[in-house]
Amino acid sequence: MASNIKHLMTVADLDAFPDDDGKHYELIEGELFVSSAPGLPHQLVLQKLQLRIGNYLETNPIGILVPGPGVVFSNYDAVIPDLVFVNNERWDSIVAKDRFVAAPDLVIEIVSPGSENRARDLKAKRRLYDKYGVKEYWLVDSENRSILIFRLTSEGLEEASILRNEDQVSSPLLPGLNLKLSDVFKWPSRR
Repeated sequence: MASNIKHLMTVADLDAFPDDDGKHYELIEGELFVSSAPGLPHQLVLQKLQLRIGNYLETNPIGILVPGPGVVFSNYDAVIPDLVFVNNERWDSIVAKDRFVAAPDLVIEIVSPGSENRARDLKAKRRLYDKYGVKEYWLVDSENRSILIFRLTSEGLEEASILRNEDQVSSPLLPGLNLKLSDVFKWPSRR
């Protein structure tokens, strides 16, 4: 008799994968997701966001911004967001060894090309971040030059705004941050 039971992978299984092959291995509800190294548009947007939010935090030292950290929510849920922000008061309570073990305050994902990546970030990761109580989730789309912001409400992570063009990115988690969207998507022209 054939079994319809699906094997759920665990964080221990994930830890056995190589960490020097240029791939990101993530678990969502025990399902393995593998992503290859991101392209230049992704990395340029990541650099701009990290630089601008990092500069804001130098002047307003309310928390810590971390690029590409491991976030382990459970034995079956472990992801590598592009950027996370945690306020100073929560840092010690959500970091263990070299990983986050609870929800960061803000998670920023930069969408990689392809419908599968887009669907994962928009649906599976949003559900995951909602389930574990991430306060704010930014889905940054370098292809469409937009940022979709979700904020935690009593109903879960709900769409708060979609920003384009000259819109300013702001967040109650980062009071006083005014980040012009056009600056995030500005990079050298091709010759």
